[in-house]
Amino acid sequence: MKKTIEVISVRNHIFRQRVELDGFDDLFVDVPVAYGGEGSAPDPHDYFDLSLGACKAITSMMYAKRKGWPLEGISVKVQRDDSEERNGTYRLDVEMTFHGIEDAAQRARLEEISHKCPIHRLMTSSTVEVNTRVGVDA
Repeated sequence: MKKTIEVISVRNHIFRQRVELDGFDDLFVDVPVAYGGEGSAPDPHDYFDLSLGACKAITSMMYAKRKGWPLEGISVKVQRDDSEERNGTYRLDVEMTFHGIEDAAQRARLEEISHKCPIHRLMTSSTVEVNTRVGVDA
């Protein structure tokens, strides 16, 4: 499946970007004030981190629904440690709470299933190829 995401600089803003994604309201990305931005929207790292938490929650919910388990909802906290990112290590600590699941074995299985979400696998075991080229200004 191919999907195009367009990122466009917002006029009169320092680093703020508008993201167009077919079928959705526009998203925005900015840089924290500490790095020269306005801090008016999540930064690229935030979107990277939240994609993991959301994918783990959705994958777990789909599994629980298929099994008929009494899952009422999921809370996910993703904590970032980027202190060694420049050395090649980016750490994400994920805490998942499964609301409505009292059985410890079911909770453990949902956690295990969350590791199989596409974003977790992409971040931990895939080779990602990025090809960048310069377009022509119209």
